[in-house]
Amino acid sequence: MARTRSFPKHFILLFIVIINSTLIIGKSKPWPNSPPCEIRSLDIATRLRFDHDATKIASTDFGNLTHQIPAAVLNPSSVKDIVDLIKFSYNCSVPFGIAARGHAHSVRGQAMAYNGVVVNMTSLNDHCKNGSGVRISWSASLGSYADVGGEQLWIDVLNATLEHGLAPVSWTDYLYLTVGGTLSNAGISGQAFRYGPQINNVHELDVITGTILQLLMVYINLINFGFLPNPGRGEFLTCSKHENSELFYAVLGGLGQFGIITRARIVLDKAPKRVKWVQMFYSNFSAFSRDQEHLISTKGLDYVEGSLTGDDNHPNNWRSPFFSPADQSRIASLFTKYEVIYGMEVVKYYYDLSIDTVDEELQMLLKELNFIPSFIFMKDASFLDFLNRVRSEELSLEAKGLWDVPHPWLNLFVPKSGIMDFNAGVLVDIIHKRNKTSAPILVYPTNREKWDDRMSAVVPDEETIYAVGLLHSGGAIDWQVLDGQNKEILHFCDKAGIKIKQYLPHYETKEEWVNHFGAKWGIFKERKAKFDPKIILSPGQGIFRLG
Repeated sequence: MARTRSFPKHFILLFIVIINSTLIIGKSKPWPNSPPCEIRSLDIATRLRFDHDATKIASTDFGNLTHQIPAAVLNPSSVKDIVDLIKFSYNCSVPFGIAARGHAHSVRGQAMAYNGVVVNMTSLNDHCKNGSGVRISWSASLGSYADVGGEQLWIDVLNATLEHGLAPVSWTDYLYLTVGGTLSNAGISGQAFRYGPQINNVHELDVITGTILQLLMVYINLINFGFLPNPGRGEFLTCSKHENSELFYAVLGGLGQFGIITRARIVLDKAPKRVKWVQMFYSNFSAFSRDQEHLISTKGLDYVEGSLTGDDNHPNNWRSPFFSPADQSRIASLFTKYEVIYGMEVVKYYYDLSIDTVDEELQMLLKELNFIPSFIFMKDASFLDFLNRVRSEELSLEAKGLWDVPHPWLNLFVPKSGIMDFNAGVLVDIIHKRNKTSAPILVYPTNREKWDDRMSAVVPDEETIYAVGLLHSGGAIDWQVLDGQNKEILHFCDKAGIKIKQYLPHYETKEEWVNHFGAKWGIFKERKAKFDPKIILSPGQGIFRLG
């Protein structure tokens, strides 16, 4: 039987004081810094790339607005490689920044690390055991779930789970995003009113933090086992609502500030075979918003999204690729009659047992709506085709060389109390009347009760909140013009007293970040000090290195 060694209490207290001093000192180091040359002698050196080709790719993202060149790119072969990288930075006299990069669908450099190291998370997929980073399981307490690598794309998760007749319940509109990336933000689409955002459908996470071993763990090991674990490394922890819960809630919607997600245990449910996909058109915003709010308050539908539709924003775009030429002609006629047209899409899933009743059920759900008479269109589609609806438009734009253009997106959460003013002042007066964009403009409500306030994600404090996506693309219009329009929109909301919150937030001053998090700023800052005290992770967000 092993003998437990006893350490004097004064030694333990001294050790804890030293550790705490390290945390405080770490926060005062200058930023940014490049990795010291000793990084080339590490075991991971063969998986580090310093060449121009690698760093150039990692210096931009989907937004194509911000360019920050890293010193190196790590192509990890295992989670341990990432742990070792963070350990090295932590132990440097002046730490350097580390950013996880998945599909890089961020728009303002959130996945970048100027002068630091970008971790190419998709490299982990090349080293998955048995070639799959998605494992399907079942338990009596959780039901069906999938253990998914943080580097996995949602489209791959969908395909893997469909083989078992299962699927996650909450989605984003675009599926070629990594699991770790969307969970670091929230992950929203038209299913959020019913199932909540993606962060609300996670049982468990594996996370690499930017801190040393937690003091409590050190204390326990010293007293019970008589040994001192090696401090100063990236800490690999499993967390859930019941285990390391503070880290769990911090990471979900935490913008990558507290750790790198390497595994997520995702809620699964029975996958429908097909869907009924409906679009209706409105000329009146009051009726449009009222009908959306009615539908998300009732049971029966699985997806509700709305959009601003104009003659420069054709309805047969990536959102609803099912209008016939005759339908398109009829819809086009609306633009000569009404100033602004709004479209609402709803979807009802169905299964083999409900195939004979789904049409009748759908008609009952829609019978009291106030869309323009006869302007309702329906399509029967496979579940996969519906969820992956954006892909065909992406491929079309890539073929035309129009995908890799600047994307000055602005994504907002607008409280219900301000949505009428937002429509009049922004959707109509700023966007529609000036005719400065043909981008998809999304406007749809969701339920605040589906968001867990313990998580880091921030939304307005009202029962009903609207997700608004202004998905601009540069090209014919200079992206700076569109970016200026975004700033004007934010100024209008501030002047009108509309208490919006940015989704995929971008700010340039610490004061703006403090205002963004509001009442959560204190705990957000405390969690940063606990899980990344030397401010190593996700420097591209610019939250903790600005004056």
